Amino acid sequence: MSHGILIVAHAPLASALRACAAHVYAERMDSVHALDVSDSDTQDQALAKALTLRQTMGSAPVLVLADMLGATPCNVATRLVQGTSDVLLAGVNLPMLWRAMSYQNEAFSEMTDRAQEGALRGVTKLAE
Repeated sequence: MSHGILIVAHAPLASALRACAAHVYAERMDSVHALDVSDSDTQDQALAKALTLRQTMGSAPVLVLADMLGATPCNVATRLVQGTSDVLLAGVNLPMLWRAMSYQNEAFSEMTDRAQEGALRGVTKLAE
């Protein structure tokens, strides 16, 4: 069983990250969803969209990836996961997403830990 992943980010980042992931993990895209939060969305409007999307993903825990701590998409994602067994990681980047997708068939806690590790290792100073 493949764990679900929901990306919540400023438009069009969530969809763009999902599209990038499709280049490597095309066979897993049914379990990866994106919610682009537009500048015209209120938090309540974005939360309503997130809840609707999350309901389509089933009852198993989902890894929710938000773009930036403190920003509207992350605040929406925080409200979305409250009282659930879903896990929220802020600071999504492509290495985080790819790592999460690499471990989708492992234990949920393993997938979430590996996703966070992937994000941190994905930021590397290469030159000065």
